[in-house]
Order: sequence, then structure tokens, then C-alpha cells
Amino acid sequence: MRGWLGEEVAAQTLRWRLWAPVAFGTGSAIYFALRVEPLLWPLLVASGLALAAWLTAKRRGGRRSRTWPLMILACLLGGMAAAKVRTEAVTAPIAPTLSEATIIEAWVVDVDSPGQNGARVVAAPVWIRGVEAERTPVRLRATVRGEPPRPGEAIRLFAILNPPPAPAGPGAYDFGRNAFFQGMGGVAFALGETRRIDLPPAPWRLRLAMAVNGARYTLAERIVARLGERTGGIAAAMTTSHEAWISQEDMDVMRDSGLAHILSVSGLHMAIVGGFVFFAARLGVAAWPWLALRVPGKKVAAVTGLAAVCAYLVVSGAPPPAERAAITASIAFLAILLDRQAVTMHGLAVAAFVVLAIQPEAIVTPGFQMSFAATAALVALVEAWPKRVREISAPWPIVAVQRFGGWLTAAVAASVVAGLATGPFAMQHFNRTAMYGLVANLGTAPVADFVLMPALALGAALEPLGLGGPFLAVAGWGVDLMLAIGAWTAGLPGAVRTVASAPDYVLPVAFLGVLFVCLWQGRLRWLGLPLAAAVLVWPRAPTPDVWIGDGGTNAAFHRQREAVILRPGVREFAVDLWSRRRGLATADRPEASWACERYSCRPETIEAGPIALWWGRRAPDTAQMETLCRAAPIVSLRAVVHALPSACDGRLVLDGADFSRGGAVELWRDGSAGANRWRAVWTADARGDRPWARQPDPDVSDSGA
Repeated sequence: MRGWLGEEVAAQTLRWRLWAPVAFGTGSAIYFALRVEPLLWPLLVASGLALAAWLTAKRRGGRRSRTWPLMILACLLGGMAAAKVRTEAVTAPIAPTLSEATIIEAWVVDVDSPGQNGARVVAAPVWIRGVEAERTPVRLRATVRGEPPRPGEAIRLFAILNPPPAPAGPGAYDFGRNAFFQGMGGVAFALGETRRIDLPPAPWRLRLAMAVNGARYTLAERIVARLGERTGGIAAAMTTSHEAWISQEDMDVMRDSGLAHILSVSGLHMAIVGGFVFFAARLGVAAWPWLALRVPGKKVAAVTGLAAVCAYLVVSGAPPPAERAAITASIAFLAILLDRQAVTMHGLAVAAFVVLAIQPEAIVTPGFQMSFAATAALVALVEAWPKRVREISAPWPIVAVQRFGGWLTAAVAASVVAGLATGPFAMQHFNRTAMYGLVANLGTAPVADFVLMPALALGAALEPLGLGGPFLAVAGWGVDLMLAIGAWTAGLPGAVRTVASAPDYVLPVAFLGVLFVCLWQGRLRWLGLPLAAAVLVWPRAPTPDVWIGDGGTNAAFHRQREAVILRPGVREFAVDLWSRRRGLATADRPEASWACERYSCRPETIEAGPIALWWGRRAPDTAQMETLCRAAPIVSLRAVVHALPSACDGRLVLDGADFSRGGAVELWRDGSAGANRWRAVWTADARGDRPWARQPDPDVSDSGA
């Protein structure tokens, strides 16, 4: 056993450095998991000392048993310091919560994906009534009525302004944190029509961004005009990241079939476009003998592929997943220019290090986790894949069958490995598993890789010249086939399974397990499999009995694997997010056993439900308050209540002051069945005192309807 373990360790001679980006990312993840914001200078001093100790030990020729732990420590502390520096660099004003609607004058920077309430745009506010200049956010996401204004237009909105919303529940998806690192300091909801106005000229950087986004939006419109709204909407999203023309029905089909990743411009798109241009350029050089004898065809193709990746990044609008994919693809092409192997685990490690150094916040995003886990698994598969023996004088029918069988085997293996690597993250973040995702991806892979994406790239490149019609027609055929395969697989019995999220600390365990399987060479790597399956097998915490949304405007309670919603149709996104995270199906409250009025809803019997809800801005009077308290053991009020009647003795009463301080809350019944004791976990406590969670205090008022 000792000798075997020695061989396993000796096989890692060139692999120890691969753990440096893992340690760097772990340090960044630790920073984001903290509940209190750390100081910058201790992190810089600690990381500097650790780096100096590692370099000193390495210069003195220390053994790897000493230098490797020092390297890991230096990268760990460096990741924490880099995340803190990044936070300080992107800190910008966050919009306050105003008690009344306001007027916003802004430039339209880009058209965002539509929401449940209409079209949305990203705007750069110039003036907001009631907000000082130094408190005006750099960017806003505004929901507008009707057709969205185009990038580069100056608009005036009469809208409700709020800071970015907090998570729907403790530990849920934090839009506010992502918005913080994207410079988006608020959200607005327009109450009237969008008006075009004249504003002073914008700064040159903003004008450049609006010009690029305007060209992207025009290209998306031309693609939709060529192919129709349904087919063209999918094609436009794959090209420019604009999802404004995708219907909710098609979006659900793509998600339920496991094909939603095709809509987001990420590593798959960059690899196909960059690889297609690379091989086309290399074939072009080889087909011209005069040129092939005078230039290195492979390096010329690498430069061409690198240019294609950069151009695609601009056309896609450079969303964070596309940026990460472009960095990874660029490092692969740079490896070719430096006479190195393009697809290696060391190249992937360099790409991960560069991405995390530029965007440390990526470590807590599902896109980064799934992308690099899948890529690491595929590179490990390439390293372990047996080398094919080339045939000598074999008949071409036999060669064709062998090649097709080899391709099919490799495609199935790649899909299985990538699906297994990304499975823990899909279950933890999205709480849904597409049971036939392997079938759908195998069916669409040949079309997407060899027909759809190359034709779409050529069509998008030639469409500004009016020559993209034939290529876009071929791409449209590929999109239609992809939608047909997706609709078929999504319609199969049991196509989607909802999985409750595991505790927060389980996902890092699974991530380290996946990385150990991929990075370790030798049979000892299979010790990482139980860790990689942690999200699947880890026991779930007890489901909360009651959930009350941010602001107290909606609530749900747990009953027989269902989340019973008190106000169907109100804040549906938050309700759906919370219920899926807890592995619950949603159900509307029964009409028979509930008494609901304009501003309140209460159960008529104890068995009907444990909570009474008041969502009016004005506090209820004494009689109304007594009625609510007699109806349920929990009373939730949107308004602030300064005095409670005797009927509320022994009741849990939460009002606007509680929600203003804590956000959404989950409640578990604590103690005996007859006691009205509850354990509460608030969203604000889970987020901690962090820069993206320090929202201005809302204007909580007990007056007004």
C-alpha cells in the first residue's frame, strides 16, 4: 500500500501547480461567504507575507512538501485580497427606496431580457427627482411599457425606483450582489409611457457603448426580420444575447429539455465559432500552395480564430459568461502561437486564474462553476481517452463505419461526463433536472456544432452587407430542428424533476470532489466521487413551515409537499424561486376556507392555514387587527403597527419595520404543537453586513392606502 501511494503521489509531479487556481478561487469564495466585510490592509499584508514566504522557500530549493502548502496558502489569501480589491473598485451608489414615484431622465445603454411585467432596458441615469447627484446610480434596470426604446436614445420615465431586490429567501439567488458588480445600482418600474427627450451629450465611453449596443440590436432585428419572431428570436439570442423575442413557452421548452445553455453566449458558442474560423483559415492556407510554403498555417489560423473570438465577444454584448469563455479560448489560441498544446489542463488552469483575478465574484456564479467544471471534466476525458490506431489500406466503408462509431462514442462520453460534472450545480442553483437532457443534447449537438452555429456566424457577419440571407436560412432550419427536438424531449413523461437545495456548505464539497476527480492522475482520483455526489445524497434541512416575502406583500406555507400561495400572481418570481429551492410544487390557496378582502387575507379555520396577511400600506384599525390575530397564529403586516390589541397576545406579529430590517423570512414551528413558538431566519442575517446588502433604509410609513 505504501509503495502504491508513493506511485500515486509521484504521478502528480507536473500536476501540483494545477491546485493554485483552486486555492485562489477558494479564497475568493471564503470572502463572499463572510457575514462581515473584512478590512483591506490585513488581507493585503497577509497575502504579501504568504507570497514572500513561498518565493523564499522556492528560491532556497525547498522540498515540495514545504513549498506546495506555502503556494496554496499564498493563493488562498491572494484570492481573498483580490475579491476585496475588486469590491472596493466597483463600489457605486445604490438607489434609495422613495416613498413616491419619481421622474428619471437617462440614456438607454442596452435592451435587457424581458421580465414578467414587460420589456426592460439598462439605462444610465442623468437626473432623478429627489435623489442627489452623488447618490445617483451609475446604471439602472428599468421595466418599460410597450416597445423598448433603442440603445442610444434619451428617455424620461415616471417610475417607481428601488434598490436591487434582495434574495427571495435566506441563501437564495442574490440579484443584488450580481447587480453590484455590474455597476447596476437600482431597478425602476415605469408607470407611464416612455418619452423621448433631448439631453446634453453623453461621455465618450457611454456613447461608444451605446453605439456598439445599437449595432447589436439592429443586427438582432434584421435576424428576426429574416427568420420570423420565433426562429429569429432564438437565433438573435445566440448571436447578440438579446432575448426580447423569445416567448415564455419556448423558454420553458429549452429549460425542460436541458437545452437552455444554448441560448446563453458562453463557452460552447465561443468554442464552435473560434474553432470553425480556425479550421476554415487553416484549410484556406493549406489550399493555397504559394501561401502555405511561406507562412505557418496553424499560427495564422490561431490569429484568425483569436480575432473571431474577440469580434463575437463584442457582438454578444460581452456578458460575464461570454467574457470568461473568450478568455479561455484566447489562452488556447495563444498556446498555439507559443508552440504549446492548446487543450491541456494547464491551459485551463491559467484561464481560470486569469478569470478569477479579473472577476473574483465569478466564483459564486453558476455560470463559472458549471463552465469550468464541465471543461475540466472534458479535458480529463481527453487525457484518459485511448489513442486511435490509424488504419492501413482499409476499405472506405469500413473506415466510415469506424469513424462514425468513434464519433458517436466520443459524443456520448462527452455529454455524459459534462452532464455529470455540471449536475451538482444545476441541482443546487436551479433545483431542476432535465431527465432527458442527454438525449436532447446528443440530438442537437451535430446540428448545432456543424450547421447552426457556423451558418449563424457567417450570416451575422454578412448580414450588415445584405448578404446573410442564405446562411441565416440554413441557421433557421437548425433552430427549428433544435426546437422540435427540445419540444419532444420536454413532453416526455417525467421530463423535469425538482430537487431541493442542499445546505450551502455542500456545494463547495461537491466542487472539490469534481476537481479532485479531474486533476488527480491515477486510481486514487475516484476517492473524489463520493464528494462530487454530495449535493445529490446529502440530507436536506427541514422545510420551513411559512415563508413571507420581502416587504410582507405575499406569503406561502408548506403543506404536503406543496407551497400554498396566499396571493397568486403577486411577486411570482420570488414565490417560484423559494418553492423550487425547497423542492415544493406551488398551489393556490383554496377559496372556500379563506376570507380575503382588498388589503387582507386570513384563514377561516385553524386547519386552513397558519398565517393571516395584511398588505395595505395603511395600518389596520383595532377591529381589523383583532380579526387578524384571532384568525391565525402568525400575522404579517406590510405597514408599521405601533400598538397591538389584547387579542394579539401570544401571536407572532411581524410588521413593516421587521421586513424593512430583515427582508424575507422563513419560519419553522418550534416546540410543542400547542405552543405558538417559531424559529425565524431572515434574509438580511444570511446576507450579512456586506456592501451589496447595505441598501438605504426604505421609507416605511403607516399612512396612505
